Amino acid sequence: MQKIINAHCHIYPEKIADKAVMGIRDFYDLDMSLNGKLDDLIRDGNEVGVTHYLVHSVATTPKQVKSINEFIAEAVNQHPDLFTGFGTLHPNSDDIQGDFDYLIELGLKGVKLHPDFQQFAMNDERALKIGEVVNEGNVPMLVHCGDFRYNYSNPAQIKPFLEKFPDITFIGAHFAGWSMWEEATEKLSGFENLYVDLSSSLYALSPETALELIHAYGSDKVLWGTDYPMWESKSEMEYFNKIDLTEKERSQILYENAAKLLKLI
Repeated sequence: MQKIINAHCHIYPEKIADKAVMGIRDFYDLDMSLNGKLDDLIRDGNEVGVTHYLVHSVATTPKQVKSINEFIAEAVNQHPDLFTGFGTLHPNSDDIQGDFDYLIELGLKGVKLHPDFQQFAMNDERALKIGEVVNEGNVPMLVHCGDFRYNYSNPAQIKPFLEKFPDITFIGAHFAGWSMWEEATEKLSGFENLYVDLSSSLYALSPETALELIHAYGSDKVLWGTDYPMWESKSEMEYFNKIDLTEKERSQILYENAAKLLKLI
């Protein structure tokens, strides 16, 4: 049976999950059926046979960083064989190095950033400070990329970051450019350290276009993910199955690439 890693999952504590999901819904003007809680994530993944999840959340203020990272670490501790956790950092923190050291101490395996939520550009000094810390710490970073409404994480901002930090394993969410997929591919597909996930993308792309993007980045650099709680695993897998991939490419994208990146194999 094909193992499957969902490489893009946001989760939230029970007491704030409803508010957090409403915030995402309003930000993207999107109807959502999932609730952002751990049991719901696992239930949704079971619909398609997900065997592992990369879980994370995003701090919108510096004071949220510690509690969010502790929550993600506790979720991983509850499900150590099922979850790998990435921690959050905030560009306005007075102690980014300390925040990073603590998330590593908690057992988290990388960093997740959302420049559009956190309101900083990936080519400004604050982002470069985070890049220096992550680069020195030698962990991967997953970054929301692209939004036609903003200029925080678009290809023009991502490219100089990748140029400055060629040794960081950089996962560009949403084919490295939500809502500007083709532009992102043109500008970014040549970077050796760039992986992409295909979350929050397949709903808007034809299977033929999705195949072109996968081949542009390389099937060994693409991860399957749902952007939980934005999209249901069942519908995302239906979109994925319409792409004319070889069995090797399917296995790479669904499991092998993420498993290697997360050091599960």
